Amino acid sequence: MSITAITTSKAPAVIGPYSQGVRVGNFVYVSGQLPINPATGYIEAQEATGQAVQCIANIEAILAAAGLSLANVVKTTIYLTDIAEFGFVNAEYEACFTTRPLPARSTVEISALPGGAKVEIDATAYVE
Repeated sequence: MSITAITTSKAPAVIGPYSQGVRVGNFVYVSGQLPINPATGYIEAQEATGQAVQCIANIEAILAAAGLSLANVVKTTIYLTDIAEFGFVNAEYEACFTTRPLPARSTVEISALPGGAKVEIDATAYVE
């Protein structure tokens, strides 16, 4: 089985030895996306909700580079530095993921994220 890297300038450049995304068979794995605006290279939103929206926009850009959309997502993981933000982030997530059935999801609190981010989200998508 071949592994194909997925890259786009419409999502933040990677900050380490990994790919923005990879396709393996019928699955696309999108690396954890920080809330970095790819146009500026900076985290612009200060609140967790705005950061979640930017993370999802970055995921959308990578999926689009693979010819997919959020409707193809089957699993996500949300990493929060403060689980008290869960409800606020959840509301933004729900507004972005509208196709049913919704993806499976895990949400975990972690101690820190690169660049002082409050949110990071990764995704797995299925290619039909």
